[in-house]
Amino acid sequence: MNTAPTTACPSLFIPHGGGPCFFMDWTWGPADTWDSLEHWLRNVAQRLEIKPKAILVISAHWEAAEFAVTAQASPPLLYDYHGFPAHTYQLTYPALGAPKLAQKVVDLLSAAGLPARLEHQRGLDHGVFIPLKLIYPQADIPVIQLSLQHGLDPAIHLAAGQAIASLRDEGVLIMGSGSSYHNMQSSGAAFSAAALRFDTWLGDAACAATAEQRAQMLTHWLQAPEARLSHPREEHLLPLMVAAGAAGHAIGQRIYREPIMEIMLSAYAFGISAAAADHCSQK
Repeated sequence: MNTAPTTACPSLFIPHGGGPCFFMDWTWGPADTWDSLEHWLRNVAQRLEIKPKAILVISAHWEAAEFAVTAQASPPLLYDYHGFPAHTYQLTYPALGAPKLAQKVVDLLSAAGLPARLEHQRGLDHGVFIPLKLIYPQADIPVIQLSLQHGLDPAIHLAAGQAIASLRDEGVLIMGSGSSYHNMQSSGAAFSAAALRFDTWLGDAACAATAEQRAQMLTHWLQAPEARLSHPREEHLLPLMVAAGAAGHAIGQRIYREPIMEIMLSAYAFGISAAAADHCSQK
């Protein structure tokens, strides 16, 4: 892996699993439910052909009235999951923050007409530190988190991605962390076909031939087949909007696709080579 980026960092959208699922014995189904996704997350970084200087994560688990960005020099962790084994509340991820980068994110969003502020109290939630413990386990890359905005407007989140896209040229990995399907009450075999229909549409949208077509489809995602079944509330989908907005004219590529609990889940990358995308897709 390169020690410093020589080209723009990609933007990504990944599924982050269920709570601290990768760090415990899973008891809500087969014990190996999350094993394959865990393996993929543990290997995706070395396949991206680049090591970022900093990571900006948009998690499904933080919403604010205006876009907010963590600004601590050493961000704490927020164990925002419930009912899991005691040891999962002792997990650590001691990555540094990046206060100057956080301020730059606020400045870029504000310049684009999107209200934004620094956040000095809230810690990194599990949509950030759980996948990063697998992707970059050394915790040696500074991390900041960007919130979603109340209202959950897809166009606003695409615009937020567009506003911060230039950070990719400075070595910042922009990562949306959510899930391509998120309906806790509608999972399992009975919903496999519906989930697949939505996932197929989502792949067509994320990997559209032009950035304009991608933005149009994602903005109107509620027109997709099984849209509301797949996302009764869209907070787990909106991190994809930010990652896609940050892609510029780079074409999206699906880098992971697999059924988990008989529901198809996918991940996407923007701004990586076809060879890297193929490599990322390998188990």
